Amino acid sequence: MSQQFSLAVIGLGSMGMGAAKSAIRAGITTYGIDLNEAALADLKAAGAKAVGKDCREFASELDAVLVYVVNAAQAKAVLFGENGGAQYLKANTPVMVSATISAEDAKAIEKGLAEFQLPMLDAPVSGGSIKANSGEITIMAAGKPATFAQLQPVLEAIAAKVYNIGEEIGLGSTVKIVHQLLAGVHIAAGAEAMALAAKANIPLDVMYDVVINAAGNSWMFENRMKHVVDGDYSPKSAVDIFVKDLNLVRDTAKELKFPLPLASTALNMFVEASNKGYGREDDSAVIKIFSGIELPKAK
Repeated sequence: MSQQFSLAVIGLGSMGMGAAKSAIRAGITTYGIDLNEAALADLKAAGAKAVGKDCREFASELDAVLVYVVNAAQAKAVLFGENGGAQYLKANTPVMVSATISAEDAKAIEKGLAEFQLPMLDAPVSGGSIKANSGEITIMAAGKPATFAQLQPVLEAIAAKVYNIGEEIGLGSTVKIVHQLLAGVHIAAGAEAMALAAKANIPLDVMYDVVINAAGNSWMFENRMKHVVDGDYSPKSAVDIFVKDLNLVRDTAKELKFPLPLASTALNMFVEASNKGYGREDDSAVIKIFSGIELPKAK
């Protein structure tokens, strides 16, 4: 990869940090933007050319921008708020928005970017922090062919799979929302199964090992229920993120007049966990809504 390609990653949480470090390893000149000083220091130590709380100082250097914030409000703030990036970027700099947002919000962001002559890729991602760190995430993207072409060096650096869903902005976000239905239901079902095992006095490490070697396993069960076995609820993805994402699922279904019995139940479970004070804990903490069971403590 030529050092001449320059990229800024806005939002250095677990996924954004992984993408930024993967870009650095691929030889892309990488800048990091976040409000968290520790995250900025981490990326600088990993080889970022520069870091900051906005992109004013290096916007003119950039060939692409990745937005890895949590929700639509944050995406709009980092692009169009005070010191938002859009006003400082060169015309025709592609902006890849990878937050999980509604199709409607994706279209609103596209319209805002168009005022600055900035093309958008509607490009939610999946794969977790481990795949983000290894440059092997899955991207489900929508946008014009020219925008995909502009972002090709970035896509190659950070992803194992890139799905081109179509040209219409919002299609990528909708595919991610359908995916999040599955992800949220799988976590909720995994938590329910492990809670039942705990009630039946089955050691959870044994139950976990049986499931991951049997037909009932899922990627989410294997990943998240390990946190329960370890008693470690430090957030890789928080309960409140699934409150947000499953609400997006619900809103999408409401618009389509489509029933979602399982996703609705999962949403209620995550809302209950949030109301009980677990909103900032790992999303596997949804298991804590079940009473009368003893869960493993952190070792």
